[in-house]
Order: sequence, then structure tokens, then C-alpha cells
Amino acid sequence: MSTAIVVDGAFFLRRFRSSFPSLDSNDPKDIAWGLTYLAGWHIALKRRAELPDETLEPNTFRPQETSHLYRVFFYDCAPLTKKVHRPVSKRSLDLSKTETALFRIAVHEHLKTVRKVALRLGRLNDDFIWRPKPEAMKKWLLDTANFVPDDTDFELDVVQKGVDMRLGLDVASMAFKRQVDQIILVAADADFVPAVKLARREGIDVVLDTMGGHAAHDLVSHVDGVRNCRFAGQKKEAE
Repeated sequence: MSTAIVVDGAFFLRRFRSSFPSLDSNDPKDIAWGLTYLAGWHIALKRRAELPDETLEPNTFRPQETSHLYRVFFYDCAPLTKKVHRPVSKRSLDLSKTETALFRIAVHEHLKTVRKVALRLGRLNDDFIWRPKPEAMKKWLLDTANFVPDDTDFELDVVQKGVDMRLGLDVASMAFKRQVDQIILVAADADFVPAVKLARREGIDVVLDTMGGHAAHDLVSHVDGVRNCRFAGQKKEAE
């Protein structure tokens, strides 16, 4: 039986710099390499437990080329590409040309080419609001009489749609079809608890990887173990 790596993409990208400090968090190729390393690291741990005498180095191990990896599922949302108006100046802003959108698109396009990586895209709700950034709120509270906000004091508050559903369906399918015996969940949100509980009821070993971050207590309570993958060395390519 094999292992499936199930990744909340937004969480993975937020934690990437902390877990992979020697890699470039703005380079889609480095992000893909980090994702592959994470998969190899977890599979190596499992194989070492089963075969203590076997030596595997996740830095050069190719998990995509073994039957031990079923697939890496990466769940994210395509960025908003509409035109909006800035909150204070009311100037037009083309979201498709922002650094955030261009980066996310580049990551998605590269992951599509990586072997055994399945990209699952939800969508961002078009009904968003501009919310004050935490730093702006602090400045306002410190000097309410003189604080004058500008466009840079606000950020888009958007809601993901379809990510939880896609992840839950994939986990249910793998569990009911007995396609894997282990699922590595890279996430922190309590919204994934129902999928985790279903997988465990079907006998799947569910391991949570928080990448050194904080996970919801409910999620931690419903997994079979917690690990934190981290790589601070130098990237190597497998032969």
C-alpha cells in the first residue's frame, strides 16, 4: 500500500519560508522541489519504520518514481483576475497583474508539470471586502486623532470556495477504494476534521504535518500523529 500527500496549498505557501529557509519562496521551481522533498521525507520515515536497515536520503530520493507514493494532492484557489477600485483613492486596480496573482499562476502552472502532483483548484469568492491590515489598526489605535489611512493600509479579504469539498471527496475516494494506507495531511484548519475522521474510520493512518506552525486543536485531536518537515540544507538533485 502507498501514501498520499494531501496539501492545503495556501497553508503550505505561508509556511514555506519557515520550513525551507534555504530555498527561494518566490521561485515556483523551489516550491515544487520543497513539495517533493516533503513527500520523500514522510515516505522515508514510513519505510524506515517498516525496514529499519534501509537507508533513504529524502534530499535525493525520488518518491514520484516509487509505488510508495500514490500521489501529491495540492489544493489551492486560482487568483482573482478582475478589475477593482482601491479603497481610499478609488483608483482602478487590475488584480491579474498584481505580484500575488502572477506568483500564484506561475506556481500552479509549474506544479501541473511535476510528476504525480495533482493540482486541485477551487475559487475565490468574488464578493470580497477591503479590510484594514493589522499594522494599520495598530497605528490607528495609537493615534486615532491624526491617523489618515491610505490604500496601502488595506488588503483584500477573500474567501476560498471548493477547497474543503475537493479535499474531502479525494480523501473519501482513497479511503473507500483502499488506494492508500496512509495519508499525510499538510494543513492546520479545523475544516478538514470531517475528512480526517472519515479516513481514520476506514483504517487509514492519518499523519498531520504542520510545518512548524500552529494547527487547530480539533484537527490535532483527530489524527494519528503530528510531524514537522523542515529542510535547511542545500538542494540536491537525484541522479
